[in-house]
Amino acid sequence: MVAKIRELIVKYKELISYGIFGVLTTVINIAVYTVCYNLLGISNVVSNVIAWILSVLFAYVTNKIWVFESKSTEWKVLIYEMGSFFGCRLATGLLDLAIMYVTVDKLALNSTLMKCVSNVIVIIANYIFSKLVIFKKK
Repeated sequence: MVAKIRELIVKYKELISYGIFGVLTTVINIAVYTVCYNLLGISNVVSNVIAWILSVLFAYVTNKIWVFESKSTEWKVLIYEMGSFFGCRLATGLLDLAIMYVTVDKLALNSTLMKCVSNVIVIIANYIFSKLVIFKKK
């Protein structure tokens, strides 16, 4: 039984680590958003942008080092990875922003609940981009 569990962990290491760091990234995103919006009284959109910036910085480092284990230090590769990572995250960040604007500002739904729903959608899209575009194996 232990051997089978170990085999599954090795087989799905990338997905497991992406899940762990994705949860941590989401916690950072939601916590920063909540502090900015609910405690500091910063507007919904600005709170969302601040939360996005901090969580994307965290995600880049963890995805590069631990999830996709990109070891390259060549400038050409680093520039490609960073550019494509931030570009893809900008696209999903805009998706997040649109979801939050429509659901919170226009439909007056619960901001924290909608932030959680939005993050699920964004996490799935980010994994697909990271796996197939940014950190793809050669």
